[in-house]
Amino acid sequence: MIDTEMHELTRCEDAFNAAMTSNDVGLIANCISDDWVLVTPEVGPVSREGMLSAIESGVLSHDTMTKKIARVKVYGDVAVVTGRGQNTGTFRGEAIKADEWITDIYRKMDGEWKCVLTHLSPALG
Repeated sequence: MIDTEMHELTRCEDAFNAAMTSNDVGLIANCISDDWVLVTPEVGPVSREGMLSAIESGVLSHDTMTKKIARVKVYGDVAVVTGRGQNTGTFRGEAIKADEWITDIYRKMDGEWKCVLTHLSPALG
């Protein structure tokens, strides 16, 4: 992997985190592909539409979101980014706080990296 790709993917991760804490579905949608899916330990796969709808309706919101990238691997037009992330916010009016391992899979489409899948796993130590 070249430094340019590492820089591009780090910028994508930062933009994704900023979009999520803005709670602006338009900004979030710009970071993810049309077929993006979130895989959570609580409910399994959540569609793009399901996640954006939850945020747009106010059911889910994020106040903070950070990620320390631990690994980036590029395979042609696909990249896998794994890091330790923390976030806070609300879900159905209740405060939430997470510390988790996050793997984002990106695909380069029309010259831009778009996240196609996010997988969350609780950090247990």
